[in-house]
Order: sequence, then C-alpha cells, then structure tokens
Amino acid sequence: MDRVYNFSAGPAAIPLPVLERAREEMTSWGGSGMSVMELSHRGKEFMSIAERAEADLRRLLDIPAGYRVLFLQGGASAQFGAVPFNLAGPADKADYVVTGSWSKKALAEGRRFLAANVAADSADNKHTEIPDPAGWNLSQDAAYLHYTPNETIGGVEFHFIPETPAPLVADMSSTLLSRPLDVSRFGLIYAGAQKNIGPAGLAIIIVREDLVGRAREGTPVMMDYHQQAEAGSMLNTPPTWGWYIAGLVFQWLLEQGGLAAMEERNRRKAETLYAAIDGSDFYANPVAKHCRSWMNVPFTLADPALDARFLEQAKAAGLMTLKGHRSVGGMRASIYNAMPQEGVDALVAFMQEFERSCG
Repeated sequence: MDRVYNFSAGPAAIPLPVLERAREEMTSWGGSGMSVMELSHRGKEFMSIAERAEADLRRLLDIPAGYRVLFLQGGASAQFGAVPFNLAGPADKADYVVTGSWSKKALAEGRRFLAANVAADSADNKHTEIPDPAGWNLSQDAAYLHYTPNETIGGVEFHFIPETPAPLVADMSSTLLSRPLDVSRFGLIYAGAQKNIGPAGLAIIIVREDLVGRAREGTPVMMDYHQQAEAGSMLNTPPTWGWYIAGLVFQWLLEQGGLAAMEERNRRKAETLYAAIDGSDFYANPVAKHCRSWMNVPFTLADPALDARFLEQAKAAGLMTLKGHRSVGGMRASIYNAMPQEGVDALVAFMQEFERSCG
C-alpha cells in the first residue's frame, strides 16, 4: 500500500526520510553487523548515537549550557509525578494552570504528592480559550508553575510564555521542535516523543542545573533527575531504538533548515486548514482564534450524522486517523512537523468536495 497522510495525534507520523534511513540501517548500523536494537547501550556504537542526538537537540533549541538533557522511559505521563518529586517537598505548594485534558491529568497526579494550587482553569469556557494571565491566582511561595502549552485533545495553545516568579514547568509533548523556543525562560521542559520527536515510550527532559539534585527523600531512583543526569540517562537500559530514531529526526530537522524553517511551514499549514474551516458554514472549530493550536486542529461537521461517512470517505482518499478524541467527538487533524503542506492541501480539497456532495 502507498503511504497515506496520517493525521494521528500520536503515535504520529515520522518523516519518511527518517523511516527510510532506519530501514537501510535496520540490520547493520554503521557497518557493525548489528541492528541498533541489538547494540549495547554502553558500547561505543550506541554512545556515539546518544551523544550526537543530544548535541543536535541542543543545537536545534539553542539550549543554554546550564541545562541538563535527559532521554528517559515512561513518556510524558511519568513526568507528572517526577516533577513534584524532584522540584518540591511534600509540604510545598505548586501552581497549576488547567486548560484541558492533559493539564488536568498533571494536576491530579501533582495533588498526590504536594499542595497543588489551581492558578487558573478554563473549564468555564469548556477549555476553548486560555485564561487571561491577569486573573491568575499565583502563590507567593510556589515551588513551580506547571502548564501545558498545547492541549492535544482540545486544540488550545498558548502563543505566549507565562510570566511567573516560580520556575516554569511545561509539558511540551505536542509543540517541542515545532518552532524556535527560548529555553532560558523555563525551569523544566518535558515532552513525550510520539508527536514531533519519534516513537512512543521515550521522554525528553530539559532541566535547569539549579533544579537538579533537589529530589525529596524517597524519590524512586529511576525518577531522580540528578541520578539520571549523572548516569547519562542510563541508570538502566534506556529506550535505545526511540533514542536513535529521535536522533535521526533531529538530523532531518537540521537538514530542513532548523526550527525557524519549521515554524514557517507549520504556520502555513495551520493557516491553510483554519481558513478552510472558517470559510465554510459546514465546518466549525470551537477554539478562540487567538489561542488555536498549530499542531492539533479539531473541527465539527454541521450535521454530526455525517461523521461516519466523512471518515469512511477520507480513509478511502488516503487521509487517515481524523476521528476526534472520544471525549470531544468530531474530527481532529494533527499536523505535526512530519505532515507536509501537500497533506493539508489534500485534506482541504477533500473537505470542500465532501461539503459539495452533501450540500
């Protein structure tokens, strides 16, 4: 079967050149006679993969010298608990901004380990708009402020970095590497890989040096950023395949012109899709225009009874995984870095033809 346009929110599309290179190297990486999946994580072959991946990520994001970079297992959800363990004691307080499903999950996990203060919550507008920072209820003594810059399910995105006296912690699973980022504004960034980075199961953590080594007593060793940093993310066997693919993605991004080039591509893709939705009475997007996501675009049809037909015909046209999350329904097109402009154009053309056939 020919390649399709995969609009999945995650695991998401991986750049075709990356997949093709992985295929070429599948049985013998670098002439070693072994697959990456067979290489010892402590051998010089895999160490060279790991070192280049971190160097390329630092180059892409222009990560300051005073930050540690970790490649860990457990995805982003494991960090919901790791963050309070590393940055706060059980009697401490942390602020959380809730703008959708994933920030709600982070809050729920945080509440198990410290006093979590809800600084802002957009539930009153059904998570379709970012709360005005002027009204946030920030704690004076918060150990950190946690937020989710992009809500994958609801399609709401911060187009600004919050100002806070506390260290800023961000779950950037669905936005990291989609555009340039001032890492110095953050105390800690974490991201699951399965959006813009690589296979599911890997998480990348970028943490400021002064926040490393503060883990509370009783923190599991595998969740301790200091222990992991000192061990080079290799306290145990790391997710070597995911790390390798992430490294290939970083190389691909550099070849494309880096994150400034990706920003322009992603902006154009989002504008194309939102223009098609806004220019029609048949489709609608519920999110306030000033905080619409570039990465995840939910939309509904005027008649929900047509949803099944839309998905069936889209699949026949090679446009896959457009069904919206079960909690919100409708459709969702995730247009991460690996989605080319041609894929978005094909989706828009299909949407317009579907509207005409149902009109």
